[in-house]
Amino acid sequence: MKQQFQMLAAYNLWANARIYDAAETLDPDALDRDIGLYFKSLLRTLNHILVGDLIWMKRFTGEGASPGALDTVLHSALPALRIARDDEDKRIVEWIDSLDEAAFSGRFTYVTVTDVRTVSQRLAPALVHFFNHQTHHRGQAHAALSILGVEAPSLDLIYFHRTKDGARFA
Repeated sequence: MKQQFQMLAAYNLWANARIYDAAETLDPDALDRDIGLYFKSLLRTLNHILVGDLIWMKRFTGEGASPGALDTVLHSALPALRIARDDEDKRIVEWIDSLDEAAFSGRFTYVTVTDVRTVSQRLAPALVHFFNHQTHHRGQAHAALSILGVEAPSLDLIYFHRTKDGARFA
């Protein structure tokens, strides 16, 4: 199980870098233009992905910031958001690497953000949600790039497997 989550963490880092590389070709007005996404703009969607990751990593590790709202704008400029994204992606990879196999069947308890209640669950299913959440919203960011006239990069997991960093998981 650990190797599967290591793969997802490494894939997450790779896919985010590709999305941000493409987003960097846009001007700030285009980045924050309301194009009808759930979080309105590409910039706000990228902020939401990071917000979700911060919330979950605080739950998982007990460390780091935990924004109080899912629509928090952590950074209004892409360069600062990318630095924070890169740092969080590295933290995710390092944390997954630090776990032993038994940790994935262990339980943890946290308080939800949206309906404020205490939940206890096994780590592995929560991690599946964590990585699926990133993929879901990264898909929206991918569509936003196309809407804004930028060629969106391929994010298929199989393409990650064909990279130097992904080959060990193939």
